[in-house]
Amino acid sequence: MNLISPTIQSLERALSTSALKQQTHTANIANVDTPGYKAKQVDFETALKNASSKQALASYKTDAKHIAFSNESSQFDPRVTVNENSEYKINGNNVDMDVEMAELAKNQLLYNAVTDRISGKFRSLSNVISGGR
Repeated sequence: MNLISPTIQSLERALSTSALKQQTHTANIANVDTPGYKAKQVDFETALKNASSKQALASYKTDAKHIAFSNESSQFDPRVTVNENSEYKINGNNVDMDVEMAELAKNQLLYNAVTDRISGKFRSLSNVISGGR
């Protein structure tokens, strides 16, 4: 029996990606006045969509003639990209502080939602292990 469900694994990957987004946005903010610096971003939504579409289904074979589903976990690989196509300032820097702060706030909301969900999963698991006491 596997105690770590695919849901917990997905939430773990979401937390890791959120931490990567946090690092990326803070690096952009730290370099807001660096000449020639190009803003970086993490494409979380596309990575999540790709991983979700490849999610393997669990199945049980009750007959030898049944086709088994793959048990491979899907790959979730968010990429950090550099925005080379725009220039926000005359010095070649394209970091927009307002955009970065808004993205940081959005990422914080995502992180809080995921941590609440994973905490609930572990509380449920703890409740099952303790027999509901």
